[in-house]
Amino acid sequence: MRIWLVALALVLLYAGYQYHDSPALAGGGLPPSSAEVVGALDNPLLQQAFEQRRSNLLVDGNGVVARLLADDNDGSRHQRFILQVNPQQTVLVAHNIDLAPRIESLAAGDEVIFSGQYEWNSKGGVLHWTHHDPQGRHPGGWLRHEGRTYQ
Repeated sequence: MRIWLVALALVLLYAGYQYHDSPALAGGGLPPSSAEVVGALDNPLLQQAFEQRRSNLLVDGNGVVARLLADDNDGSRHQRFILQVNPQQTVLVAHNIDLAPRIESLAAGDEVIFSGQYEWNSKGGVLHWTHHDPQGRHPGGWLRHEGRTYQ
């Protein structure tokens, strides 16, 4: 089981390296209507985790969807999107849709509240484990969008 978790973490970290290379993220990547919301974002624990290169960290917070990405369908399927968590930092959210429902109505500019596991990478980090653990070995996470919780 540990080997599978390490392999999943490596895949997520690799995916995180790719998401910032898109020209769509230049200039912040957010629709103009989201600029005020992003300015109000804080999430100091995520900023500190990024600065200190910490991983395996359970975090709660909120952010604004900067960009929707294609699903990752290799192995366990993941809904992926970029979440602006403070004015200087984005994270790649990898939400396992084999274990939790997909957020169908998700759009750029939407606010998402989250609980999950942060993994450091040089692009801002990856947030995963945003779902329950069917084996009960890992603290369950979740995503909240428009008043509905996905876990």
